[in-house]
Amino acid sequence: MRLANLALRFLLELAALAAFGYWGFVVGDDLRLKVLLGLGAPVLAAVLWGLFASPKATVPLPGPAKLAFEIVWFGAAATGLAHTGRPWFAVVLLAVYAVNRVLLHVLRD
Repeated sequence: MRLANLALRFLLELAALAAFGYWGFVVGDDLRLKVLLGLGAPVLAAVLWGLFASPKATVPLPGPAKLAFEIVWFGAAATGLAHTGRPWFAVVLLAVYAVNRVLLHVLRD
């Protein structure tokens, strides 16, 4: 069960990165801005995740701060989806994240 939940977590992270990219490609006014935001937003999000939230984070955060970072990070991805007219995808992303986070906590004990 724990391994399946970790696999789901990885898929959630990829979905969030895709959401950041989708947001960037949709909100840009011209092609250059679309490409810049569509590629730049997921790269920036991935760098931040690697710095603060990944298992081998460069700057590991203590438990509550890491949880807050994750909520903001996944929340930003969901907000991007909602902003681009995909509110149900945003709700699903956040709901699956919430269940996954609870299971991660329960299965670690």
